[in-house]
Amino acid sequence: MSVAALEHPHLGALLGDPDIAGLLGPAAEVRAMLAFEAALAEAQAAEGVIPAAAAAAIAAAARRLQPDDRRLAAAAARDGLVVPELVRLLKAAVGAPHDASVHKGSTSQDVIDTALMIRLAPVVALLHDRLAALAQRLGVLMSEAGTREIMGRTRMQAALPIPLAHRLGQWRAGLAEADARLSELAPRLLVVQMGGAVGTGVDYGPNVEALARRVAGSLGLGVPADGPWQSNRARIVELGGLLGRITGAAGKIGQDVVLMAQSEIGAATLLSAGGSSAMAHKRNPVKAEAVIALARHAGGLAGTLHQALVHDGERSGAAWTLEWLVLPDLLVTAGASLRLIGEILDETRF
Repeated sequence: MSVAALEHPHLGALLGDPDIAGLLGPAAEVRAMLAFEAALAEAQAAEGVIPAAAAAAIAAAARRLQPDDRRLAAAAARDGLVVPELVRLLKAAVGAPHDASVHKGSTSQDVIDTALMIRLAPVVALLHDRLAALAQRLGVLMSEAGTREIMGRTRMQAALPIPLAHRLGQWRAGLAEADARLSELAPRLLVVQMGGAVGTGVDYGPNVEALARRVAGSLGLGVPADGPWQSNRARIVELGGLLGRITGAAGKIGQDVVLMAQSEIGAATLLSAGGSSAMAHKRNPVKAEAVIALARHAGGLAGTLHQALVHDGERSGAAWTLEWLVLPDLLVTAGASLRLIGEILDETRF
């Protein structure tokens, strides 16, 4: 049982995102790692690096292998990651003589980083779909608002009347801009990692570029224009900043809804709201408050992830582990923020 709020058996229903968590979780990660090993073997067979029979045996074993989570957990505690144990299990499943062709020229980081990108691809698509749906919904609300005016507020004080559509348009612009940045980032983000032991790629042999293209094509990913990126974590940190931007845009909406729904302001009516244990008349803006909290949480996480840029030498165990601690929470936080904004828009009368 998790004590972390995003996965908590109670709080997770408000603050979590099971769809994104499922795409990122340990079962999905192991499947993605094995998919990389199968794709690598098939690419190496196509390039004449290993026998075709070996690639077929590796791909078949990768499809049927179901590693014991307890063994992987013990391996992670011992080795700092699961790949060495997973490779041992895969080699045992393949058997002689083809086990010598498993993981040929590769390294744990190639497996883990590429598996991350395999899992990120559907997460990015899901975030894009949610952002686009919210922008469309806000467009409809803007049309429905017509010429209705609300009091504009600057520095928390009543200022001048503004069209309701103007405020809704500001909300829409924040989400649409984040979606545009996500679309721009995706081709540079969703790429394979094939650097080998120290990031030079030489372990794969002279045809590493052809191998990378084949592996990427098989996995639905791209090939990085700047080569292996194992110690250049800029794309990961850029994603973290964008996730902070997404949750910030959602947090802006949540903050405005909280203020607009105050009983003395009445610019918005919550059709569904939280109750109080002591005051039956209360209609608490629970979901909007949660979005604000998630935005502030994501801002801190994005700042922490920025430190992963400080990558010593050709691989940093500390900086790499930091990514594992922070990035999943950022992704779930962004997804939960967008999920909640969709519910808020459906449950609020402006």
